[in-house]
Amino acid sequence: MRTLLELSVAVLCACKRLKYERRGQGTTEYAILVGVLVVIAIIAVVAFRENLQELWENISESINSL
Repeated sequence: MRTLLELSVAVLCACKRLKYERRGQGTTEYAILVGVLVVIAIIAVVAFRENLQELWENISESINSL
């Protein structure tokens, strides 16, 4: 059984390694970036809903007239 001092040293060493661990940093940054882009896309669709609906109807009519 480990002593309290040994456990404390092991925890401190693990925390020190995690502090300098940067492998997941890039993935997290990309996830945040994708999330922001999705929010911007949703806001744009909501803001331009009428224009997009009119554009979609024009495209549908053009395809159906072929």
